[in-house]
Amino acid sequence: MKVILTGGGSGGHIIPLITVAQKIQQFTKDRGIENISFLYVGPRFLSISEDMGEMFKRAGIERKYILSGKIRRYASALNIIDVLKFPFIMLHALWIVFWNMPDAVFSKGGFGSFPVMFACWLFFVPARVIHESDSVPGLANRMSAIFAKRIGVAFTTAALKFPIEKTAAVGLPVRDDLCRQDPKKARLFFDIQTDRKVIFIIGGSQGADIINQNIIQILPQLLSKYEIIHLCGQRNYENFKSQLKEMHGDKLSGSYHLYPFLTEEIKFAFTLANIVVSRASATSIFEIASCAKPSILIPLKNSAQDHQRQNAYEYSKTGAAIVMEENNLTPHLLFSNIESILENKETADKISSNAAAFITKNSAEIIAKEILQLRGIV
Repeated sequence: MKVILTGGGSGGHIIPLITVAQKIQQFTKDRGIENISFLYVGPRFLSISEDMGEMFKRAGIERKYILSGKIRRYASALNIIDVLKFPFIMLHALWIVFWNMPDAVFSKGGFGSFPVMFACWLFFVPARVIHESDSVPGLANRMSAIFAKRIGVAFTTAALKFPIEKTAAVGLPVRDDLCRQDPKKARLFFDIQTDRKVIFIIGGSQGADIINQNIIQILPQLLSKYEIIHLCGQRNYENFKSQLKEMHGDKLSGSYHLYPFLTEEIKFAFTLANIVVSRASATSIFEIASCAKPSILIPLKNSAQDHQRQNAYEYSKTGAAIVMEENNLTPHLLFSNIESILENKETADKISSNAAAFITKNSAEIIAKEILQLRGIV
């Protein structure tokens, strides 16, 4: 059995794809099916990071890249170029799918996924499943829905945008080991020597400059009371380190743990975190919820279709998070919100409980079983 995985090149797409692939592998192995392989087909220009490539390698997933374009929601000469590229992109996808004829395809949307889904439909691939992470479905998945046999959504509101007869709210696949690490091992990894509460700050793989700039203003106050694990983003790492030295010199304590980004090791940060400050990507939200952590969400102001803002408010209306929009974000207000949660156990426990209630814990299993059912295996 061969399964094609497709989607964008960010961790928000790659990690769920790998998680579902591992569940498929587990289910087929339990039924004595050993001859199963996975192939990721996606666009090269999205620059899958070295860490993401290593994750594919560890999971035993091969990769093939296709041409890809982007439909921009603003005037640009590049739109004309990408429209002209589209026939060649479709032919490229058809070529790869023909020579790697799969039994199933699972798509997370994003650039490059639509041509793959169309090619699989054209070649009568029996199991065609897509998954939408955001509360506002992306264009690629809205187009791919025509050719999909099953559609899974993370947020229930997104289900209204797809044909109801083949759509189900299934949550979002997150790694099984994300929150269940040995705290002693996690503390050893970050070299945490105190019993202080831990603030985990996530800017995403590309970082979030506005979050970094607000945090840098209140670092002394935060570090007087808490441990901080801060992922400032690979793109911002060197510049941010220079800013830290310029503003604070060598006065920062050993309670500040700065990293550009973490992939596998992020599970140690989630294990220790008492609160998470994060952007509002769907992956971040569902990882936070799966670990039942209180959070402060700062949605990206100019995200496509305003999906981060929509995600944040859809999640926060359950009482599982505080939302701070960029226009209202100040260092003092951010510090106040962090403190109001960490210094009030009743508040923290209530937010944590609401977060835990939000999550669908077996999302990857549901999707994997649906793919295998369509193939007549489960």
